[in-house]
Amino acid sequence: MVSTLQAAVTTALVVVGSFFLFVGTVGLLRLPDVYNRMHATSKATTLGAASMFLAATVYFTPAGQSLTAIVGIVFLFITAPTGAHMISRSAQRMGVEFALGATWPGMPDSRPDEPADGEEQAEA
Repeated sequence: MVSTLQAAVTTALVVVGSFFLFVGTVGLLRLPDVYNRMHATSKATTLGAASMFLAATVYFTPAGQSLTAIVGIVFLFITAPTGAHMISRSAQRMGVEFALGATWPGMPDSRPDEPADGEEQAEA
């Protein structure tokens, strides 16, 4: 039996999760380049999915069947930044340029196809 408070918290978490998932989806569709899209999807959808997992934890109570949801939250917070970083580095190495003339941080005149971590110096 689900109490009123438990139902209210679960509903609030589902609404918050839905909002963040919606924001991530809009960012994926509207932002101009792969770097911005990756940022929107990795940040907003991670929070949205974590809120949904947390809603499942509250609904099924921590002593019940919610261990899967807690493991899902931990897995999500470990893998989402790693995946986003790998996508960003792959795009950089493939020469994908930023939209609107932006450059890599700390390198005002660098181009995306130039290695940002000093690989040219190591090869020379």
